[in-house]
Amino acid sequence: MTIPLPGRILPLAPGTFRALRHRNFALFWTGQLVSLTGTWMQSVAQGWLVLRLSNSAFQLGVVGFCAFSPVLLFALVGGVAADRVPRKAALLFTQSLAMVQAALLTALSASGAVRVWHVALLALLLGTINAFDVPIRQSFLFDLVGREDLPNAIALNSIAFNGARLVGPAIAGLVLAYLGETACFLLNAVSFLAVLAGLALIRVGTTAPEPDEGSWLGGIREGILYASRTPRVRAILVLVAISSVFGMPYSVLMPAIARDVLGGNQRTLGFLMGAAGAGAVLGALAIAGRRSTRRSGIIVAVAMTVFGASLIAFSLSRSFWLSAAILHLIGAAMIVQMATSNAFLQLLAPPALRGRVVSLYTLMFLGMAPFGSLLSGLLAKLWGTPVAVGLGGAVCLAASLAFAYRTPGHAAAPTAPAPSASS
Repeated sequence: MTIPLPGRILPLAPGTFRALRHRNFALFWTGQLVSLTGTWMQSVAQGWLVLRLSNSAFQLGVVGFCAFSPVLLFALVGGVAADRVPRKAALLFTQSLAMVQAALLTALSASGAVRVWHVALLALLLGTINAFDVPIRQSFLFDLVGREDLPNAIALNSIAFNGARLVGPAIAGLVLAYLGETACFLLNAVSFLAVLAGLALIRVGTTAPEPDEGSWLGGIREGILYASRTPRVRAILVLVAISSVFGMPYSVLMPAIARDVLGGNQRTLGFLMGAAGAGAVLGALAIAGRRSTRRSGIIVAVAMTVFGASLIAFSLSRSFWLSAAILHLIGAAMIVQMATSNAFLQLLAPPALRGRVVSLYTLMFLGMAPFGSLLSGLLAKLWGTPVAVGLGGAVCLAASLAFAYRTPGHAAAPTAPAPSASS
């Protein structure tokens, strides 16, 4: 594992934003904020492009499946990589590949020859890149801030992600209306320069990872065994998987909701996505302000309960303003659940297994999403988009109540793992 090199501590970042005191994290966070704004612009434009070309909510689900299915195949390999390769160099490589993917999508869209299958193939490529990038990027946060500020760094990373989710779709709605999908794809490609520049300026330890005599397959097995034999880890991962399969697909169906349910257009889609992003930012700020990981299980259960109930309410709404207000709750509840789960798992895991535990979280969060995308697309085709969203919310609500009833012991705080020679 790469040994962290403490970065310069910057002033004027107390409380909620305390992880930004670390120069390395401040550089990384700023670059991510810019790049993720472009990523959300591409996501909104891609969904609108697929809907325009196919006029099918089911095709939205198929493209969503292509975007997330590689995570199911490769996330665990990415977790072993996060524990065994220099993370900064790996991130420079994965982010460069993502920029190339955005450039290819730009060129195809500009040519006028783009088809749904082109978009699906490029979504498959980006999903493969993300399968390695996400566990490495999440594990890299520990290298930037250390253990004490790790929960805050995870929360601030969520703020960057969801701040971009607030700004990106709103910008995308305007760009789509006046310039079209190609402009959104181009702006995303350019935005990767910010995160690449930030990574280049970061100074972390240069010590090479220690040789590992075990195979990569053995490394994957070790991570799975740890999670399966640790009840708190296992329960949190199951909840994340249920949210991913049954709750998260509402965002894949958002173009159909904006156009067919609420009678809107591109700007309606952008504002709805932005509303969910605004709620997520508020949720992440609330988590960032916490200085203790105590009662994390209770927080996860309450957040998932609100998430499921809000999805049901959203499926029943036919008013734009009511839908936007409910999306604030959905976004806040989702990010509170996911950020709390992520920090809980990383702090509970032994240092030598942190990357693999993060990869299991990634597998549950993103790797299960393809099944949710296909399922929601099929339900939307059979019974309508609102029914698909409402049923997903009902499953999330039931799971959260069962978790709260049967596992009260998960409220305990993670204990610090024993020091490891491999760290």
